[in-house]
Amino acid sequence: MDMFDRLEATIRERRDAGDAATSYAASLFARGRPKIAQKLGEEAVETVIAAMAQPDKIVSEAADLMFHLIVLLADAGLSLDDVRAELARRDGVSGHEEKAARAR
Repeated sequence: MDMFDRLEATIRERRDAGDAATSYAASLFARGRPKIAQKLGEEAVETVIAAMAQPDKIVSEAADLMFHLIVLLADAGLSLDDVRAELARRDGVSGHEEKAARAR
């Protein structure tokens, strides 16, 4: 099990039985998907800012972004395996072709 899988398992545990008073992830689930999505957006913006102005912070911001993405996936009943399957489906397909296919 890699770090992402361990993190995902912990996040799911917090979703299912976490205490919002002691667990940040549980507190996000308690506040609902709009708050989770807001936090994901904030972390995405912070990652972009780091990329443009603070390169030494890209990794830590990317970690925050991934954490919040996994929380959102768990809230939606999805997992990293769903993302892996989608990436596998796209493997070998031109990015331009894949994007055009989604637009149809």
